[in-house]
Amino acid sequence: MNNVVRSSNHSPLLQRGEEQPSQEPLLPAVDIIEESNALKLVADMPGVTNETLKIELDNNVLSLEGEIALNMPEGLSALHAEVRGQRFARRFNLSHEVDSDAITATLVNGVLTLTLPKKDSHRTRRIEVQAA
Repeated sequence: MNNVVRSSNHSPLLQRGEEQPSQEPLLPAVDIIEESNALKLVADMPGVTNETLKIELDNNVLSLEGEIALNMPEGLSALHAEVRGQRFARRFNLSHEVDSDAITATLVNGVLTLTLPKKDSHRTRRIEVQAA
C-alpha cells in the first residue's frame, strides 16, 4: 500500500527568509474496483479543486496531478506555518482492455472518481444455450 504522506529529513521550523525545501509529491490513496463493463478508480486528493487538477492520457499511461492551494485570508500573513500547499501525483499503465476515448472523471470534495469503460470485446456477456 502506498503512503499518503512521505516522511522527510528537514525540520518543519524555518527561520524567516529561509527558502522552503522542495517537496516530493504526495501519492494519493487509490481504490480500483472492477465492474462488469468498467473499472472505477477512486483517488483521495483532499484540497484539490477542478482548477488545480490535471488528468492526462499519453501512450496508455494515465497521469493524475493536483495542487493543494492553501490561501491566507486577505490582509494576513503567517509568522509561522506548518501546513503548506502540496502536490499529488500518480501514474497508471492502462491495459488494452480500457476504452481510452470513453474515460470520464468527477471530483467531489477532494475525491476523484474515474470511470474507465472496458472495450466491448472485453466485457462479460452471457451466452444463451439453444435447445437442440
